[in-house]
Amino acid sequence: MWQALDIEAWIAGRRSDLDRVKKPVSEIIAKVRAEGDAALLDLTKRFDGIDLEEIAVPEEELEAAYDRVDTRLVESLVEAEARISAFHELQRGRDLWLQEMEPGITLGVRTTPLSRVGAYVPGGRAAYPSTALMCTVPAKVAGVSEICCCTPPPVNPITLVALDIAGVDEVYRIGGAQAIAAMAVGTETVPRVEKIVGPGNVYVTAAKMLLRDEVEIDFPAGPSEIAVLADETANPTFIAADILAQAEHDPNAACVLVTTHPDLADLVGAEVDRMVAGSERHEIIRKALENSGYVLVRDLDEGVATIDAIAPEHLSIQVSDPLAVLNRVRNAGSIFVGPYAAVACGDYASGTNHVLPTAGYAAIYSGLDLNHFCRRSTVQVISREGLLAIADVVETIADAEGLHAHAESVRVRRRR
Repeated sequence: MWQALDIEAWIAGRRSDLDRVKKPVSEIIAKVRAEGDAALLDLTKRFDGIDLEEIAVPEEELEAAYDRVDTRLVESLVEAEARISAFHELQRGRDLWLQEMEPGITLGVRTTPLSRVGAYVPGGRAAYPSTALMCTVPAKVAGVSEICCCTPPPVNPITLVALDIAGVDEVYRIGGAQAIAAMAVGTETVPRVEKIVGPGNVYVTAAKMLLRDEVEIDFPAGPSEIAVLADETANPTFIAADILAQAEHDPNAACVLVTTHPDLADLVGAEVDRMVAGSERHEIIRKALENSGYVLVRDLDEGVATIDAIAPEHLSIQVSDPLAVLNRVRNAGSIFVGPYAAVACGDYASGTNHVLPTAGYAAIYSGLDLNHFCRRSTVQVISREGLLAIADVVETIADAEGLHAHAESVRVRRRR
């Protein structure tokens, strides 16, 4: 179960599933586009085995969910929401900034929130109220006017409570690729959105990728991943615990230990075996561990290079001088520094966002944050003095490109 990995082959294999499901996902998208709500009802019956009476969750069901959720859990969700909100507030920039670059030329940026976004919150094997908060709280902080959420039926009351705490406007009990299609193209019940965020299985991820021409998405966010970079000072029990924590998400989760120390790899393997035996989700974990293992490296230089090649969703750094290593890592979704920075802290309550790119996409995408819910427009305020300062440059380049009307638009102003 715990094995040495051919890391190049392992990296190459992580994206292959998307190609496998593109055809059926394309068919689902086409059906939703053509049939709207009728397609959603039919696909929910086919894939979830549920005859929906209504697609939208009514307000009274949201309110009633509180009666079915333990008070302590509600309080924990409220506290988690506050921490997530506080961290994302720190990311807020100025709505408008202007800087005089030279006399007569003032430049700046105007930032405005998106008007309507959709969040996908997975269901099925478990309830994910934490993901409900992570997808929607930053949107609320950013000032998005309308936030809707799709989540598979039957919708867990814990998820409904989390969405209500976050201030979501609409909740729809649909999941899978059909939910992504509904938010992207719109149906009679589900108005289309400007952007879709949130993780999901390979079908959800493929749908997001296929619909990028019609709706903005955050990034590919599939089954959970963790990479641990560790040396001989690391605690094997802590490492094994983090590995199992991510492995229990999904049979397709992937966990990698990158270490300079062969003995540590063996010790972690022994701890993994011991912990799996007592885990409530041991079947899922054992399946995930088939995609997991360790890589031995000569030194931390090679370890950092290996991490950058993996570009993991979660990176745990457990070495003697973790901050020095942190400054060298380039590709990772979220980084956990030191032995006590359990990845689960970021999953729930530290305040950082756990919606992160997977399958190596952390090399080109950043995790979900406030900027995903805003649009930025550059601003230029130019007086006649400023125009005259750059007119020769504009006209010369425009004429060289053969765009003489561009040049004339400046010349006409110089003459007046």
